[in-house]
Amino acid sequence: MAIAKSHTKPRYGRWVALIALIAIAALAWSYRGPAQGYASTATAYSARVACSCRFVAGRSLEDCAKDKLGGMELVTLVEDVDAKSVTARFPLISEDTASYREGYGCVLQPWQG
Repeated sequence: MAIAKSHTKPRYGRWVALIALIAIAALAWSYRGPAQGYASTATAYSARVACSCRFVAGRSLEDCAKDKLGGMELVTLVEDVDAKSVTARFPLISEDTASYREGYGCVLQPWQG
């Protein structure tokens, strides 16, 4: 009589996934400073340029969005026509608003950080 052996495979897949997740989290954590700096720069620049484009040059916001530099695809623009301002947002990281002021053009609202 032959004894049947169990052929259970070790569950390396779960450990590999867990280690990969931890490595990705550690990598993201190590780059949080530079990412936050780039996001803040991108939103400040985009808000000021889009505000000038919209309220000084008189172009539509959709047309002004074409002026964003390469690498700024995640920055979104929202206008407030009554306040003559444009807000630029980088998801979950940064937000800046520039407002048109007669005689000054478009200026960023004070930095909060």
